[in-house]
Amino acid sequence: MTGKRLRSQAWFGGDGKNAIMYRSWMKNQGMPPDSFDGRPVIGICNTWSELTPCNAHLRDLAERVKRGVYEAGGFPVEFPVMSLGESNLRPTAMLYRNLASMDVEESIRGNPIDGVVLLVGCDKTTPSLLMGAASCDLPTIVLSGGPMLNGRVRGEPVGSGTAVWRYSEDVKAGRMTLKDFMDAEAGMARSAGSCMTMGTASTMASMVEALGVALPENAALPAVDARRGVLAQLTGRRIVDMVHEDQRLSSILIPAAFRNAIRVNGAIGGSTNAVLHLIAIAGRIGVPLSLDDWDTLGRDIPTIVDLQPSGRFLMEEFCYAGGLPVVMKALAKIGKLEGGAPSVTGQSVWENVRQAENFNPEVIRSFDNALTPEGGIAVLRGNLAPNGAVIKPSAATPALMQHRGRAVVFDTIDDYHSRINDPDLDIDESCIMVLRNCGPRGYPGMAEVGNMGLPPKILARGITDMVRISDARMSGTAYGTVVLHVAPEAAAGGPLALVREGDMITLDVAARSLVLEVAEDELEKRRAQWQPMAPPISGYQSLYIQHVMQADRGADFDFLVGCRGADVPAQSH
Repeated sequence: MTGKRLRSQAWFGGDGKNAIMYRSWMKNQGMPPDSFDGRPVIGICNTWSELTPCNAHLRDLAERVKRGVYEAGGFPVEFPVMSLGESNLRPTAMLYRNLASMDVEESIRGNPIDGVVLLVGCDKTTPSLLMGAASCDLPTIVLSGGPMLNGRVRGEPVGSGTAVWRYSEDVKAGRMTLKDFMDAEAGMARSAGSCMTMGTASTMASMVEALGVALPENAALPAVDARRGVLAQLTGRRIVDMVHEDQRLSSILIPAAFRNAIRVNGAIGGSTNAVLHLIAIAGRIGVPLSLDDWDTLGRDIPTIVDLQPSGRFLMEEFCYAGGLPVVMKALAKIGKLEGGAPSVTGQSVWENVRQAENFNPEVIRSFDNALTPEGGIAVLRGNLAPNGAVIKPSAATPALMQHRGRAVVFDTIDDYHSRINDPDLDIDESCIMVLRNCGPRGYPGMAEVGNMGLPPKILARGITDMVRISDARMSGTAYGTVVLHVAPEAAAGGPLALVREGDMITLDVAARSLVLEVAEDELEKRRAQWQPMAPPISGYQSLYIQHVMQADRGADFDFLVGCRGADVPAQSH
């Protein structure tokens, strides 16, 4: 670091007993002596795992990063952290996001690292690594693994995740045979990489690029595109320069960066999960960010990226059209991008995107021809969600954005599964489906079950959407008129716990309102009768329930909020 002693030299520098021990232990890996002569030590924090299919190619990408680090005169050291695979990990990867962030934070702080490259891909790996790194505040750069190639089934493009939701509903409605559904399986995921829809993985890859903590084009280059390898090598070079420049995360993750990211999320039709993750990241670096910021900043941002699940295309087309730099340039042209915000390139975000060109205006539309006029995340409040709930207008049915209906209540996800296929279930398309006890404390971990599938008897009539309300999340690949993240959640005694079968609920997205039409005195009677659910017996789950904050606070642990820095006591032998 310019004018400063490298942090790693507290371990490796000098001729004392401790320095000799640290160097000698490292040399058992065959490292030459000049590896420790004052070169920046770059940690490559890798979420590679064969149990995380989206990240299973990151070992190869790490080698590209190392090449760049060596070229720039640094010394790369790769280390693993807990890998959170959305597709396999039960009960939900979100349960372990905070745990993985602790793994990252302590691994960075406790080791001889001057700067860090975060290798991410699947949904929760991006926020967990950035949260942990933000708590340490060293020079940091993010590299995403990239999306898969487009899915192809019977000659048609299909999106991973989104196709599963649609096909499963088609099977229940009798529009698709089970055999065809099974045959489609092979064509949904054709290459390495994360979901190629604008799901949470692609959204968070876009968010880190919009925040300025990843190089331009990070979001959209396919995982198997040779240019992804080039980006990895350039990332390795750049992190060494960032160490010399002492460009820390706190100098990039400033309030303007988060404002830019919120507006970008609206323009791309990004996942509702980004709300939780950006609030949590902001809390770690010390930037105030709230649900109200999401509503005020994103409310008037049209969605211009025509991608599934909101639109038609997939990430390959987004890449070929010019990717996220085109979107950011378009926002800058209408005064909705704070172009002076810094980035890991050493230049402002405007300098990063000002040369971008749109090669396909069907995929990245103009604001005059937007996919939806208001693409941001809408924040709802009312007596059913005093601390807020969210809905993604670009993925919802316009006719249902103002709706009054009778509540059909499911106490747990198991209750939902046991009743939803019953032909005698008292429900029609005008009803509002309510799912509770699936929030941060209730599941625990706030699983992606909020987009409940419709009853088969309703699907068979050609109905494809109903209003659904829950304290859960939904996959970024999902769609529908789904109200999520109701806070406080039912398991914390929030009003959602008091809803009874047959109650009337009014949703008015334009008015940002979610109201349970029950008198306050009646709610007080119900509140007096409410009993909390039994706590889990797992050690970590018990810790989680004791310390997790509500969805409007990002569902982080209360004791992890704030930046603790990278100082660590010297070790004596």
